[in-house]
Amino acid sequence: MNYTRRGVANKQKALNSKSGKLGKKLSLWVIKAMLIGIVGIGIIGVSAGLGAYKGILASTPQIDLDDVAPVGEVTFVYDVNGNKIDELVAANSNRIFVTMDQIPEDMANAIVAIEDERFYEHNGIDFKGLLRAGYQFLKTMGGETQGASTITQQLLKNTIFTDWTSEGNNIIKKVKRKLQEQYLAIELTKYMEKDEILERYMNTINLGQNTLGVEAAAQRYFGKSVSDLTLSECATIAVITQNPSKWNPISHPDNNAERRGRCLENMLDQGFITQAEYDEAMADDVYSRIERHNIVFLESSSTSSYFVDALTYDVKQDLLAAGYSESNVENLLYAGGLRIMSTYDPDIQAIVDSAVANPENYPERTRWLLSYALTITGKDGTQTNYSQEMMVKYFKENVDKNFDLLFDTQDDALAAVEQYKAALMVEGDDFTESLNMTIQPQVSVYIMDQHTGYVAAMAGGRGAKEGRLTLNRATDAYRQPGSTFKILAAYVPALDRANQSLATGYNDAPFYYNEGIPVNNWYDTGYKGLVNIRYAIEQSMNIIAVKTLTVVSPQQGYDYLKNFGFSKVTDSKVVGNQIYSDIQQATALGGITTGVSNEELTAAYAAIANGGEYIKPKLYTKVLNSDGDVILDNTEYDSRRVIQETTSFLLTNAMEGVIKQGTGTRTRFDNMSIAGKTGTTSDNKDVWFAGYSPYYTCVTWVGYDNNEKMVDKGSGRETNTAKDLWKDIMSQIHENLDYAEFPIPEGIVEMTICTRSGKLPQPGVCDAHLGTEYFTENSVPTEMCDVHYVGAVCPYDHTIASPTCPFQYQGSCEVIPIEPEALHQGSTIPIEQPDGSIIYQLPKTTNNCQHDATFFTDPNYEAILQGQQWEMQQWAIQAQIQAQQQAMQQQIVQ
Repeated sequence: MNYTRRGVANKQKALNSKSGKLGKKLSLWVIKAMLIGIVGIGIIGVSAGLGAYKGILASTPQIDLDDVAPVGEVTFVYDVNGNKIDELVAANSNRIFVTMDQIPEDMANAIVAIEDERFYEHNGIDFKGLLRAGYQFLKTMGGETQGASTITQQLLKNTIFTDWTSEGNNIIKKVKRKLQEQYLAIELTKYMEKDEILERYMNTINLGQNTLGVEAAAQRYFGKSVSDLTLSECATIAVITQNPSKWNPISHPDNNAERRGRCLENMLDQGFITQAEYDEAMADDVYSRIERHNIVFLESSSTSSYFVDALTYDVKQDLLAAGYSESNVENLLYAGGLRIMSTYDPDIQAIVDSAVANPENYPERTRWLLSYALTITGKDGTQTNYSQEMMVKYFKENVDKNFDLLFDTQDDALAAVEQYKAALMVEGDDFTESLNMTIQPQVSVYIMDQHTGYVAAMAGGRGAKEGRLTLNRATDAYRQPGSTFKILAAYVPALDRANQSLATGYNDAPFYYNEGIPVNNWYDTGYKGLVNIRYAIEQSMNIIAVKTLTVVSPQQGYDYLKNFGFSKVTDSKVVGNQIYSDIQQATALGGITTGVSNEELTAAYAAIANGGEYIKPKLYTKVLNSDGDVILDNTEYDSRRVIQETTSFLLTNAMEGVIKQGTGTRTRFDNMSIAGKTGTTSDNKDVWFAGYSPYYTCVTWVGYDNNEKMVDKGSGRETNTAKDLWKDIMSQIHENLDYAEFPIPEGIVEMTICTRSGKLPQPGVCDAHLGTEYFTENSVPTEMCDVHYVGAVCPYDHTIASPTCPFQYQGSCEVIPIEPEALHQGSTIPIEQPDGSIIYQLPKTTNNCQHDATFFTDPNYEAILQGQQWEMQQWAIQAQIQAQQQAMQQQIVQ
């Protein structure tokens, strides 16, 4: 300091200086302003933070306790005995809810030990855990993070904040969600017990392999319920949820084992288990069990059965009919936790599966149908698609005009594919292809209990089933029904409404459709003459079936078919420029516009087996929701009477003859009454057997998927396959069932008739042709036989002798009654005229011979006369025998 006089004076001057005073005041003001600004900014910052926090809390979702619960649960399908047979599950829905008392204590403790050790102590937020996670983050400069979310927070994340996976690296969204989680966690803890929170958590967590919740995980990894898990198995599952991919015990068993060990150590340290329990669990080779069960699971879960495919469709349709929307139905089926009680009989289904897979039921020749599509990508990236039809066209034009995608071996099919690709591709091309081969011929089987409508089993195809909801030939394939329609379209209306009987006779002779096309029989031995309906059914005679439908009218046949439930028979369908109708004569032989499904044909024959009462096939009895409430009740019979009970008996009795001595003898077995009908289309593209016992109705179908004709001769005969399958299946089903016969209903009368005419026998004339037959009370014959004639007979052509016949003698013969007028048009014979036109003329309808004196002018008269003399002798002998029989009969009567 300068304390001289001058220094003091300068100091005083400076102190008294006005400019100095102003500078100091200004500095002080600036400092104050800065302090005020800092405080203000702090206040604003705190206010903003509080406002933002309040804003975040204000935007927190408003929830109910019921919202904090797992959403989406697997649907189970049960068989007729109540055993689970399949699951329907969508992504994020493979969950089976279980309550706390069903979850072992070891599972709950393992999850607490590895996920939230202070779960029972905190109020929803673990502050110690937050501090630990923050310290670790700072310590590693952000290089390592630790989870601090409690079980309560994770429950909220899995049920309320389900879109957290879309946050990505957005820090603001993550912070907002975390704050809301913490707030709701505290609130949730106020109103919900810890065990309830833990129960809901254990039912929501992702545990890998498309499983949600501990029950689904237990069944997926170990094949048993969570309640049956050991300590070791509980720990294995409990550690998965933090990272379901990394800790997956199937794909990463080593990672899971490391974390499982840590979990068991935590349980030991936290007093959940003893040292002995820890040692036992650590020594357990749990992963070998998981591996073994995984193999079994993969073999059984990749596909569903044809039954479950059909069941799924039916349940869906019934839910829609009950008022559920399309989206609600899909959600209910695959994520609604439904319990579907089906009619599936595992024992019968096993028999069906075994028979369909048995190579002994098929001819030696097995073929493969190729399905193929190709996409070629050129060097410039241009893509060209080649369809299956284009492949067929190429081979027909360049290799084999008969190419049809059928191959004797799979290697042959692959060779054709390589040949095709070689013809289309150039160097530098790339390709993708879709290739599938299906064994041929294919089959379908459908079995139902005709008294309840319950479908017991089905097979929608032969060979490996490649997935769910694939082609089900039992329900989705519509094929021509062939001769099975003779019963349903022709003989049903004839017996049920037209007052005809099994004894009604028709003449098996040349006959034509109204369009002039001949009706051909399936046999090549000419014509059988006068036959009755019973015989026509047994021998599956074409002409008689068409004549019968012509008499009762195609309209009547069509109406019965619609009532039997055939959905695709039509009175008018436009195809191209043509209109098709099934109200026509060919319907009697199964020649219809679209075809029928096995399911529909089985239901129709089941109606006959059930006394004429049609019951819609049922694949389930009830559907329950996840709470156990019935939402679909299918126990009520959806039935209607389609034919009289007496008609059903007559048809059944006739079809018993099909198996005993008709076209179905190959299906016969001895421990049960059975009836049935063969069905083969005229071109052998479809072969059926529809039959039943007093217990079950079964229909089998065989054919090629591409409508190839089947072999009908030799060792490779394919047309017997439907019958062989039917016998194999039905004989096994009935092995342990009590023998039963088809009951005779009231209104059935048994009486003696002349079997040739179907009428009352003429005493002493029809004796050689007496037999018994069943009739309804309304169809009992009242007229005498008009087939057997007694009087002047011509032995030359075995007809009634004309007055001028030179050979006539007194005897008897058979005559063909004139058929109903409705058959006259079809019985006309086409005769070509000199100008090339065609006229139609009825054949000779008289039963008289045409012999007169001109007969002697025949150049071959002598040879004919010698032949006729011998025939006359034979007729004389027969006449003498008949006279003796008549005399004996009269003596007996007297």
